[in-house]
Amino acid sequence: MVWVDDSVIEKAGRFLWTSGRVLEQRRFEFLFGDATAPAGVLTALDAYRAPDGGYAYGLEPDVRGPASQPISLIAALEVLEETGALPGRADVICDWLVGHTAADGGVPAVLPTLRPYPRPPWVPIPDEPAGALLPTAPIAASLLRAGVEHPWLDRAVDFCRHAVEGLRQTHPYEVEAVVAFLDTAPDRTWATRQAVRLGELVREQRLVLLDPEHPEAAVLAPGYAPGEYHLPHDYAPRPDSLARAWFTDTEMERGLRHLAAEQREDGGWPIRWAKWSPTTEAEARPAVTLAALLALRAYHHLSDRATG
Repeated sequence: MVWVDDSVIEKAGRFLWTSGRVLEQRRFEFLFGDATAPAGVLTALDAYRAPDGGYAYGLEPDVRGPASQPISLIAALEVLEETGALPGRADVICDWLVGHTAADGGVPAVLPTLRPYPRPPWVPIPDEPAGALLPTAPIAASLLRAGVEHPWLDRAVDFCRHAVEGLRQTHPYEVEAVVAFLDTAPDRTWATRQAVRLGELVREQRLVLLDPEHPEAAVLAPGYAPGEYHLPHDYAPRPDSLARAWFTDTEMERGLRHLAAEQREDGGWPIRWAKWSPTTEAEARPAVTLAALLALRAYHHLSDRATG
């Protein structure tokens, strides 16, 4: 089945041209439109770049203020990867990471510098942050995919390996982060073995909604909003992910069908997590919409490119 056709993209385009930030409009034009060069995307991304080499200013809509945060870097790396610009900026990014890495070799999601600025009530700011898989794994994954070599990355890989091997009780966003790392980890035998174990944890702990018509079969992690379920494609956004093996074709198709049906009348997709500010919801939906289009395109052929 073709999940993404011209009408779906046109509706999404209308939403993005109406409601998207400049960054998401430029990304949409580059990924689904007629733009052949990423210069406009990178110029838009640079508006979120802080003087210290990190990223801030609401690039990650739930994290406000001018202080660079690791969780914002994840969003920046996604853009740098899709434009092919990451290798040229990797040294500056890794140098920033060196200065904000905990003693255990990982980075925290947020730093104490966030404390004076608006943030969701569920984001704690410890005085002495420890490394965590949630930010470290996807950051390391992006750098590994780009072929980056840097001492920070060597330590981060070791941190992720140790933390993944110790995982017993987890939650969906952490699983997403771990899968990103496993899909790029240098030791493919180890990664495949850990992916099998992680997939078993996801099913045992019912951290995936396998049939959207029966949400009672899945478990919401503590602190998650009503309806904040994760579907198979959330763990395996591309067919070549190790997490794809966790799900049957039927399970994956159910999830993709549900994702396609979630497109709203205005052309965008909704956010699933708790809404703590109308502004951040409005800023988050464009990126969520792009993620939905990319997942649908990854699993089914896209007939034509269209800007909407």
